[in-house]
Amino acid sequence: MSDETNAPDAERPKRRWWLGLLPLLMFSGLLAVFAYQLIGGRDPSIVPSALIGDPVPAVELPALKADKPGFGPQDFGGGPILVNVFASWCVPCRVEHPLITALARDYGIPVYGLNSKDRREAAIAWLDELGDPYTRIGYDPNGRAGIEWGVYGYPETFLINPEGEVVYKYVGPITPRLLEEEFLPRIDAMRAQ
Repeated sequence: MSDETNAPDAERPKRRWWLGLLPLLMFSGLLAVFAYQLIGGRDPSIVPSALIGDPVPAVELPALKADKPGFGPQDFGGGPILVNVFASWCVPCRVEHPLITALARDYGIPVYGLNSKDRREAAIAWLDELGDPYTRIGYDPNGRAGIEWGVYGYPETFLINPEGEVVYKYVGPITPRLLEEEFLPRIDAMRAQ
């Protein structure tokens, strides 16, 4: 009788050994998905926008400064335009500002500034210190226009086509590589049409 009762007990560990591996397999699968997203997946700074392919938001922004107009949907069209969301408190905005300045000055593309969630005096002082590359500057002190534009973070840059539609959006500071690989080819293609 002892042989019969011990036989099922001896087989039990052999049949369920794979259950011990199940948590390890699940963890490995999740780790692979996260690694793909971080290393080989999409760039996390390229945030899909619900505005891609749509006209610019129907939002009228008052001028930040007395010597430059704000902007609204009627101010787009005729050529490619960049809309750069910035704030004086935004450190990455300060980092990308020389590139925005060079792009406006050397490449001749109009850049509209959207100053958001900022104090007017601080934004004007920031532009006085770093230079003002913007053709127009809209002021959005409470961030409501930013919501209409789908702003996720600071800085953000939108590329608008000659028909006044959003065709590309980038979240984060523009780098020279990003400018050469993403923005300028799209701008050149629009200008060639």
